[in-house]
Amino acid sequence: MSSDPWGRVDETGTVYVRTADGEKVVGSWQAGSPEEALAYFERKYEGMVVEIGLLERRVRTTDLSAKDATTAIEHLRLQVDEHHAVGDLDALRVRLDALVAKVEARREERKVQKARQSDEARQAKEALVTEAEELARSEQWRSAGERLRALVDTWKGLPRLDRKSDDELWHRFSHARSAFSKRRKAHFASLDAQREEARKAKEKLVAEAESLSGSTDWGATAARYRELMTEWKAAGRAQREAEDGLWNRFRGAQDVFFAARGEVFAERDAEQGENLKLKEELAAEAEKLVPVKDLKAARAAFRGINERWEAIGHVPRDARPKVEGRMHAVERALQEAEEAEWRRTNPEARARAEGLTGQLQAAVDKLRTQIDTARASGNNVRADKLAKELEGRQALLDQALKGLEEFGG
Repeated sequence: MSSDPWGRVDETGTVYVRTADGEKVVGSWQAGSPEEALAYFERKYEGMVVEIGLLERRVRTTDLSAKDATTAIEHLRLQVDEHHAVGDLDALRVRLDALVAKVEARREERKVQKARQSDEARQAKEALVTEAEELARSEQWRSAGERLRALVDTWKGLPRLDRKSDDELWHRFSHARSAFSKRRKAHFASLDAQREEARKAKEKLVAEAESLSGSTDWGATAARYRELMTEWKAAGRAQREAEDGLWNRFRGAQDVFFAARGEVFAERDAEQGENLKLKEELAAEAEKLVPVKDLKAARAAFRGINERWEAIGHVPRDARPKVEGRMHAVERALQEAEEAEWRRTNPEARARAEGLTGQLQAAVDKLRTQIDTARASGNNVRADKLAKELEGRQALLDQALKGLEEFGG
């Protein structure tokens, strides 16, 4: 018979293992010595030890599922319970029990973690739904559309919830996207309709602009082009592919007209510039007639200058007041000379002037006599009063005499 601390072999070759519940039969050994029998069943025990150690490591270091870990534990427990090994089987049972407790703890941890992840996923999806519903009311079509597409990608990356909750949230999310798409489609449909109306209106404007491009009615046509530009801006934008082409035609028609007008105006400006030089020379010639010495000769010379003036065409508008003002000044000087000559040669006016002068002279002479008489009689008060009156009459006489001189004496 052979034995060790955990087992023995009796004389019949039966192998026993010692446990807390007493000895258990491991098996029968007839192929060799008792020592070999114990060594064989001890190796089987070491094999179970290795398997349990590997399972402990997997549970500790990998994400082995609770289900797979439990299956592996039950398999090993069956081997231990069958007593086909010699060693501390009770110690193995303790280790297996500890593994069961650890797996259960991990199961609970994962359950809690899964619940937390589910709650986080729910909150995340509810936030996505809320944002999508806000975006559904937006009119920032490009940015809102891009953001909604990004929200879909985010949704796909989140864990699924229970079917009911997930379906309800997805329905709201999908409805928000559909509402936005419907509004955007309606908006752009309306925009397309507006742009089509704008295209039709601008086609008419272009047709009129092109019909006016050959006009030589410079003022009225330029004014109409300004009105057409105002109408163009008020018409709004047409479709992009049509807008540029219509604008090029519209602008091109205007360019043809304004280029032709510019050439004509340039020629006219050059001609008017020459006219201005000629009129300035005539104005200088007319100004030499002032002051007027010989009215008849000056009047004849001015008529000749004026005839040449009228034969010359227009001058630049901004220069017209100045050069015409010079001629008007000479004309006024001639008119004043004519009025002075008329007054000098008018017999009735001369007679009135001589009569007034005689009356004033008589009044002055009378006052002087009265003053002399008053002073001779010693009445200086009366004399001073008469002297003041004399001063006024003398001033009037001097003025009348000056006027009489204009009549030649």
